[in-house]
Amino acid sequence: MATSIPDDAPAPRDAILASVAEQSAAIDEIVGLARLRLMVFDVDLSQCGWHTAQRADALTAFLRRDRQARLDVIVHDTRFLEASCPRLLTLLKVYSHAITIYRTGPQARSAMDPLLIADARHFLHRFHIDQPRAALAIEQPQLARLLLLRFEQIWATGEPGLGATVLGL
Repeated sequence: MATSIPDDAPAPRDAILASVAEQSAAIDEIVGLARLRLMVFDVDLSQCGWHTAQRADALTAFLRRDRQARLDVIVHDTRFLEASCPRLLTLLKVYSHAITIYRTGPQARSAMDPLLIADARHFLHRFHIDQPRAALAIEQPQLARLLLLRFEQIWATGEPGLGATVLGL
């Protein structure tokens, strides 16, 4: 995915983050920088504030910025989303044309390194779900390229996770 550098692009930087709180702040920063595409892989989105009103507002602002904006989420388990993320589920209903939530297929269930990638330029990569360390990169498309491939491999295993409508009786 080739993207041009936006006029208001931040200065390139990278950092190692040592806590979940730092990761949550980094997610907010990345969502704020995203213009067209956010890709999220996580075990279940139960960490880093995905259930908060602030995050839902930031995602809403992202989706409103451009008609072509997309949010692609893939998780191992959707139960936390269903039980504890009503704001994200509301966003899914309102922006069903722009949001996809998948569940990982059996081939990707061993993946335990959550990712957030924005516009193939910025990312947050947690090294392992059981450890709080993560890498943050802003305006680093060359570094994001490998993680983008990883995300696409995980995404390719995806099965329908959550939909915008409830079907059935």
